[in-house]
Amino acid sequence: MLKKIILIFALTIVPLSAMAKSKEKKRAEILEMRTEVLAQLYQNHPETKKMIKKAEGYAVFNNGGVNLIFLSAGSGKGVAHDNNSGKNTFMRMASGGIGIGLGIKDFRAVMIFHDRDAFDNFVDKGWDFSGQADAAAKHEDDGGEANASGTAVGGVTLYQMTVKGLALQATLQGTKYWKNKKLNK
Repeated sequence: MLKKIILIFALTIVPLSAMAKSKEKKRAEILEMRTEVLAQLYQNHPETKKMIKKAEGYAVFNNGGVNLIFLSAGSGKGVAHDNNSGKNTFMRMASGGIGIGLGIKDFRAVMIFHDRDAFDNFVDKGWDFSGQADAAAKHEDDGGEANASGTAVGGVTLYQMTVKGLALQATLQGTKYWKNKKLNK
């Protein structure tokens, strides 16, 4: 009987400890991605280092997107950082849009929140409506990109950097950002 109790206990605890490690590993991967993306942003746009330091907060996301003629879709994950409290909020995102284009790309987005309400609304409500036009042909360090993007949310500056992909598109997109409940526990 004691062996059965120990076995049941072990079968219950082992998966829970594996999930905890997995959650920590996922957080660490997102934070590492953030560090790499910010380093690239500072290299490409040195003025952003001061902008982020003075901002209410910022968010960094990895995004994968597909555009097939008139429709676009994407998803990703990231973290929003509150400069006042130092708190990180892990988040997810999904987008859909209309426009014209064709391509697949893996890109990073950095949002700098100059306004407290904009940051709080982003973390708590998470909606964004944006427009973008870009041409990208990139794989690791090879290739190049040209893009213009904007957000309909005031008090926010948006930067996008393509990691790899091939795309030529102009779209209007709606994006939903939400807190990742599992990673924020």
